[in-house]
Amino acid sequence: MRSLSSLLGFIPANLHLYKLAFLHKSYTHGVQMSQNNERLEYLGDAILGTIVAEYLFKKYPNQNEGFLTKMRSKIVKRKSLNEIADQMGLDVFLIQNGVDNVSHSMLGNALEALVGAVYLDVGYQRTRRFVIYKIIKGYLNIKELETFDDNYKSQLLEWCQKHNRQVSYKVLSKFKFDNRDRFKVSVLIDNVDQASAEDFSKKSAEQLASKKALKKLGAMMVEEVAE
Repeated sequence: MRSLSSLLGFIPANLHLYKLAFLHKSYTHGVQMSQNNERLEYLGDAILGTIVAEYLFKKYPNQNEGFLTKMRSKIVKRKSLNEIADQMGLDVFLIQNGVDNVSHSMLGNALEALVGAVYLDVGYQRTRRFVIYKIIKGYLNIKELETFDDNYKSQLLEWCQKHNRQVSYKVLSKFKFDNRDRFKVSVLIDNVDQASAEDFSKKSAEQLASKKALKKLGAMMVEEVAE
């Protein structure tokens, strides 16, 4: 309770919700979905997206929809959530709930589930404060995100258009890992294989493969922020 209160910035009323937020499905040994964090993750994803959208809308009154959409994507994308959850120390809570091998994807999922738990426990306004002050302002450099572009697929497409080249993607394989679908994808330029990568979503694997291809071509527009 002390650790959770320090993390949240308030004393939680429904401790069961938070225990559930850190209960990963792969460690529940076949019990019902209602007894793991998937439903809270679903809810938290929607709440988080709404709060971030509202925050950006008010912060940038003169920016267009395209800018706001890109900024929201940078904040709520899987990699960002994984890294934020790691910095928040959510692995400790997962381990306390029986997870002995915490993956980055588990961390991001747990963060979304935590937001869902906060919403059900204390309502929208206090969840909004938690997301803005404990997550966005606590772990993100918004000013840096304004100019940082890590959409490698978009960068590669722009490079190919500039050099009159054709880019395409091919799913090499789909398999199960950690009870989840995992994709291996290759990126081709003018039908020549340039790079391949794998991740838990096809979209993410395409991004990773695109990044490798950009580095191979010497066409990286921006370097990634130090990890």
